[in-house]
Amino acid sequence: MFSAARHQKNVHAVFAGIVTLCFALAGGLQGCATMRSDFEEPAVTVTSFRAVPSEGAALSFEIGLRVVNPNRDPLELQGVAYTITLEGHKLITGVGKDLPVIDGYSEGTFTLNASASLFQAIQLLGDLMNDPKDRISYDLDTKLDIGTFYPAIRVRNSGEISLQPGQ
Repeated sequence: MFSAARHQKNVHAVFAGIVTLCFALAGGLQGCATMRSDFEEPAVTVTSFRAVPSEGAALSFEIGLRVVNPNRDPLELQGVAYTITLEGHKLITGVGKDLPVIDGYSEGTFTLNASASLFQAIQLLGDLMNDPKDRISYDLDTKLDIGTFYPAIRVRNSGEISLQPGQ
């Protein structure tokens, strides 16, 4: 049996739910706007690198990363993705989640699993055999995910690694 009062009550409940959802979304979007204009890019560096046993032809590593947060607000990392490129060869990729919160004006370290492209490694070795070098260039590209309502933070470090002992 149709009841106008019950129907009106349901309409009000749906309308209230929609309004609540709109305010929640607006608050989330406002959160995007609150990423302060003085926000500084965190620094990401490799602190350790070691081969670990793997199955088959895959090359597996554990890579230690250090994230320095030069901002007052904490970085609540949801995930990280990174790529290490040597001499233009995208050699190592990795991802991680369940990461620590990096408090403001602090740093944090964590270890991630990574895998290397065997094909890219062979190409790199071939290039280095054909054109020996004292130094090789590297790029570390890192994407830090700090949540749904914030843009990912992308950090790129580039430099050279000496292949000479003691340098």
